[in-house]
Amino acid sequence: MGLSNLGIFHTFIGIIAIIVAVISYARFGKVNLTHITGKIYFYTTIVTSLTALGIFNHGGFNPGHIFALFIVVLVLAGYYLHAKKTGNNRFRYIENFLLSFSFFLSWVPTVNETLNRIPVGRPLANGPTDPLIGKTLLVLFVLFIIGSVHQFRQQRKLNKKGHQ
Repeated sequence: MGLSNLGIFHTFIGIIAIIVAVISYARFGKVNLTHITGKIYFYTTIVTSLTALGIFNHGGFNPGHIFALFIVVLVLAGYYLHAKKTGNNRFRYIENFLLSFSFFLSWVPTVNETLNRIPVGRPLANGPTDPLIGKTLLVLFVLFIIGSVHQFRQQRKLNKKGHQ
């Protein structure tokens, strides 16, 4: 596979971020920053995105770097809304969307790298423009849209009840 030590660390931390996000979605329907899974997602996503800056080696600063930094901004903005704009209000909708969007965007390089590397020697995809990558990302995008609508509805119910 040809991963550097930084690449191995990045992948390991990224897998943790994905696992805890899935657990948080299963338990709460969102990345819940009040729970340990949400907190771990926050920190591991920051670390994963920042370590990505050191492994995108395609001729200097490139779109991959911007992508990683954008994910950092989304997660930080979601955390800010969680910490500073408490209560059941419109900020919960934005917080949920930002964290879910960061999770979805994290799948773009994950799918690309995974399908272009596995199985070793005969990867499933042949470059970032392979139709399999596009189809996989389309499925994930549809799931993101469905999940976002569900989160919006759930948050509206919580806001009406006065719960966070």
